Amino acid sequence: MTAKPKDWVFTDSRLKDMRQDYDAYTEEDFKVWKILYDRQIVNLPQAASKAYLEGIKEINFTADKIANFEEANQRLAKSTGWAIQVVPGLIDDDLFFGLLNNRRFPSSTWLRKMEQLDYLEEPDMFHDAFAHMPLLTNQPYVDFLEKLSGIALKHIDNPWAIQLLSRIYWFTIEFGLIRENGELRIYGAGILSSAGETKFSLSDEPAHYEYDVEKIMSTAYWKDKFQDKYFIIEGYEQLYESLPEIERVLEKMLAETPEEERKF
Repeated sequence: MTAKPKDWVFTDSRLKDMRQDYDAYTEEDFKVWKILYDRQIVNLPQAASKAYLEGIKEINFTADKIANFEEANQRLAKSTGWAIQVVPGLIDDDLFFGLLNNRRFPSSTWLRKMEQLDYLEEPDMFHDAFAHMPLLTNQPYVDFLEKLSGIALKHIDNPWAIQLLSRIYWFTIEFGLIRENGELRIYGAGILSSAGETKFSLSDEPAHYEYDVEKIMSTAYWKDKFQDKYFIIEGYEQLYESLPEIERVLEKMLAETPEEERKF
């Protein structure tokens, strides 16, 4: 178990009075959650990582009930010591990585509308809860997330460093694949919340690469369409064990990449 969270998270003014108002969810919200949940959960038994499938049971998410953060926090406290911190939406890098480094996962509480079922510009609560939170029950996964964020905080005033580390986050936490029993499975939340990308990522259409820190940090990603390449880990311990290499490669790329070659 990693060290206990630092207290600053709870006094940051940007998070003042931020909480989930469960009673405010409407009938449409419950319908949207159920449609999205039912539509995607049927794809996952043969597609998602074992840790995700175990995690969604442990955290007790169901189709008929929007995720309740207070209940989820009680379960996470018993497994990995993590918790969910309500945020207003997209947040600044220092707060994002600061929360993660304190074992607090940032999540919005708003749900998309019925007419937005298939596309959103900004991740909503369904993505944050359904796709991310079950894996917060996996200790090597959250230890990696915590320590990666600690590295980011050391370089928080360097936009190029944050961009390079964001590529690691993107191609693991958001769009990572894992090999289990010789077959590809999904653990990236950006895929887990998308029926279309679930099928696409495991198909022969995109390129599949073994987990390679330097290659990932040299690879730009897309936010508005399916990725054309995915990186495969052999286990969540591999992510944690790669942290020293991430720091080495980061320092190397910071030293070697001229200003004019830095692409954000």
